[in-house]
Amino acid sequence: MGCGGCKLPDALPVHAVEVDGFWMDRAPVTNAEFARFVAATGYVTVAERRPDPWDFPHSPPESLTAGSVVFSPPARAFPGMRYLDWWRWVPGASWRHPEGPGSDLRGRGDHPVVQVAYEDAQAYARWAGKQLPTEAQYEFAARGGLDRHRYAWGDSLAPGGRWAANIFQGSFPVRNTAADGWAATSPVGAFPPNGFGLLDMGGNVWQWTSDWYDADQYAGQAAGVVKNPATTRPPDGRRPERSIRGGSFLCSDQYCTRYLVGSRGRGEPSTGASNLGFRLIRY
Repeated sequence: MGCGGCKLPDALPVHAVEVDGFWMDRAPVTNAEFARFVAATGYVTVAERRPDPWDFPHSPPESLTAGSVVFSPPARAFPGMRYLDWWRWVPGASWRHPEGPGSDLRGRGDHPVVQVAYEDAQAYARWAGKQLPTEAQYEFAARGGLDRHRYAWGDSLAPGGRWAANIFQGSFPVRNTAADGWAATSPVGAFPPNGFGLLDMGGNVWQWTSDWYDADQYAGQAAGVVKNPATTRPPDGRRPERSIRGGSFLCSDQYCTRYLVGSRGRGEPSTGASNLGFRLIRY
């Protein structure tokens, strides 16, 4: 595991991992699949619930509205830009309305569901009789039988001059040229599968894993072959976050290169985002 040749400290050192056999869903869970789950169970996602005032004692009650975070590019680039300059809390944003009120799922039934918090992904997994993969399982599957390659599809970002994944082209975060055909999520199957027949293992949407995120996790795993590694509790003294994998349509070589197969991401488990989904495994 890990990202040889990349400048991402939390993906180093590269080390050997062994995982027991498992089955992984061919694609991330789609809007149509998530809608069937909601119809069968009546489940209400975190983004659709009004925040509990007890959790935000210093916030005016009128400010506690249901919603989620949405990519909102600034009109122009400026020095010192940070991620908060292109993410915005949008009341009413949810899996049904990924970009907020006024957006919907028409024509996106086969796109990955987004705006799902970790709790939502876990609820779907229980209903489906499956579970979220660990980081090690995700990376093994993403490699598709290729060892020490940069991407889920090989070593060339655009083999044969054709984009192999839904990522960001242009000037991040201001202008996405959508040279790959998609400015936001794309249908599963819009790009070729990897060597295991799996779709969207890099790009399109980030995907939740079952691991807690620990930036120093790999430091203690380089001495030998680690079998079935999993981070079952958050590191002490740090904000609890869950590991996410795969990168998304917002990843580019100018900001986020985490479509690199050995790279890692992290997500606040109590919220979703307009570029974050999930897929499941079973044994």
